[in-house]
Amino acid sequence: MSIIDFKMPKIKFKKMKMDVVNELENIDYEKIQKKNSKQKRTTPYEDMTNYKTVKEFFLNSVEKYPEEDCILEKPDHKEPYKITTYKEFKDDVFGLGTALINLLKLKDKKVIIIGETQYGWYVSYMAMLCGVGIAVPTDKELPDNELENIIKRSKAAAIIYSTKKSDSIKKIKENIPEIEYFIEMKSDRPLEHKDVGLNTLINLGKNIIKTGDKSFERIEIDPEEFKILFFTSGTTSNAKGVMLNNRNLASNINAISGYVKLYPNDMLFSVLPLHHCYESTIGFLLPIATGSSVAICEGLRYIVPNLQEAQPTAILTVPLLVESLYKKINEKIVKSKKDKIVNSMIGITNALKTTGIDVKRKVFKEIYDNLGGKLRIIVSAAAPIDKQVGEWLEGIGITFLQGYGLTETAPISAVTPEYKPCVGSAGKVIVGADAKVKDPNENGEGEILIKSPTLMIGYYEDKEATKKVIDEDGYFNSGDIGYIDDEGYIFITGRSKNVIVTQNGKNIYPEEIEMMLDKVDEIKESMVYGKKPEANSKKEEKELIITARVIPDYEKIKEIYGDISEKEIYDIIWKKIKEENKKLTSYKAVKSLEIKEGEFEKTTTMKIKRYKELNNN
Repeated sequence: MSIIDFKMPKIKFKKMKMDVVNELENIDYEKIQKKNSKQKRTTPYEDMTNYKTVKEFFLNSVEKYPEEDCILEKPDHKEPYKITTYKEFKDDVFGLGTALINLLKLKDKKVIIIGETQYGWYVSYMAMLCGVGIAVPTDKELPDNELENIIKRSKAAAIIYSTKKSDSIKKIKENIPEIEYFIEMKSDRPLEHKDVGLNTLINLGKNIIKTGDKSFERIEIDPEEFKILFFTSGTTSNAKGVMLNNRNLASNINAISGYVKLYPNDMLFSVLPLHHCYESTIGFLLPIATGSSVAICEGLRYIVPNLQEAQPTAILTVPLLVESLYKKINEKIVKSKKDKIVNSMIGITNALKTTGIDVKRKVFKEIYDNLGGKLRIIVSAAAPIDKQVGEWLEGIGITFLQGYGLTETAPISAVTPEYKPCVGSAGKVIVGADAKVKDPNENGEGEILIKSPTLMIGYYEDKEATKKVIDEDGYFNSGDIGYIDDEGYIFITGRSKNVIVTQNGKNIYPEEIEMMLDKVDEIKESMVYGKKPEANSKKEEKELIITARVIPDYEKIKEIYGDISEKEIYDIIWKKIKEENKKLTSYKAVKSLEIKEGEFEKTTTMKIKRYKELNNN
């Protein structure tokens, strides 16, 4: 699944009858009111976990839930999900770990893990965290030259890769002879010189364990030891190596447990790339810690049938994906001529909920059924999201949570408490952490500083860069601009590196304007920046021109206007932008429009790589 070529598929909903009157008549209101009569929580859960390492909570779950579902993966599109239990997963992890340290002698060495989301990725990552060496999760979309750079910078001793990366691996074998082993996922290839299949290693390791060897099991994990190396895919600069330890990852799990409850019968739906800290920690390690399961999405084109087959209870996603899903759902509701009844029922069920009667799941059952039927939580992170989207999801009864953090905070430093959502915020600072605003302006906005047990060890082989972002008091300079309200909720308004400063000192955050423009039907995506005036300008100083670089939604434009020329498309979008300008103060108004051909290059969390886009001018 390529994030760079991200495009939401057409979602095929069944025709919605929305016979809500009949649904409302058949509800036992007294029973529901008694069930929901407990006093609402306003403080973190008292039974927060206190894990020190990944191995600790992994083995805890294996002991408690040995025969429960752990990982669900489709062998191919036509076959049903194959279920791996916790015991089976643990046996494979220990088998691989044993082989990596006993046969390949990779103890304490760095190992690249690269490939699309699959069972072998999970097994490899967990084996590394449970005692092999230092895991280096790597973006499968990297061009070969950048991949080689990561391998050289990390000084990796081995690469665990998916079959789709075979061509890249061939080049690496020629260019980087220092690599000791190349381990292919889903392969039974015997050990030959430097090549071996992952399945082969798992089986060899299991045979070693059968002889009584418990060397891997006995490895004790130092929570503070450098164990994971994430290379950021930043939107403003070249990748930095972020060093993390087991304490960082375990602290994420403990922090989430104070605000959100996951249960053994929960299932998370994995749709984001696993090499990113957000997905590998919250989308994988969190369900492992709670005895929940993970179902792997085959790719965006299969997202709806996979949802309907797997029936997950939670989805971890990013704004671009959830906003696209929201738009597609509502388009279907409008086409079914049920938008008025849906909006009316949101109002009625909201009113009922204030009296302790929550009937949303019954009233909006048809919408739920199209998403698998059991969905209860959607988590969005990595960037701000349109508030309207979150409110609508809450309106139909899905708990909408937002998380905030960076790779440097492994990644969570704030998250919305499920018991007290605050749609529009980036969440509340986690228990045991602190956040503050540096040099706030008259609106209370400034750079967000974070002090957290999830904070990285530092940047790999770059002490100077580490000193620049972590101050003497241990606060991390996030680079995000925002404010914190009286209840501790964080609101992000922009990135400090993206800010446009006017001649009279006013700050303009492009994200605010982009969020407005992206709501326009004719606009698929936008990027706002300050364009320098022409070099032949007579004035020595001249104001930056607030410019919107826009990708038109050609499909929507054709639906509304038919076949029209590029100039007509430009004129229509420019007219729409002028209408949006009326909602902004004058100095923030967009003064220039550029139509973008193709797609914006993005990070794995679907944020535009602004520095690359602007360098391509």
